[in-house]
Amino acid sequence: MANADASQHEDELDPVKVTILRHLWEASQESALWSLAKLSKRSCIPMSTLRRTLSEFEDAGIVDVTTHEDGRIFASLNATGIEIFPTLFSTQ
Repeated sequence: MANADASQHEDELDPVKVTILRHLWEASQESALWSLAKLSKRSCIPMSTLRRTLSEFEDAGIVDVTTHEDGRIFASLNATGIEIFPTLFSTQ
């Protein structure tokens, strides 16, 4: 029953947000920071949509977005995002 509930919950989520979260989760499993350019390319999501969505995730307290001295911008799930991701998507 729990898997059915999780699948139903996932179906209700915005597919763009799900895609971004899944890619951020992948990066976290590699212990890597991905640049917004890499994240946009891997997820096939336009940069403007990616930035808007990451801003929402940042406001929700699940993603950290950082700008390096060279101007590149990186995003990653923070500790809260890593903690709740498995409950959102039935991932272990």
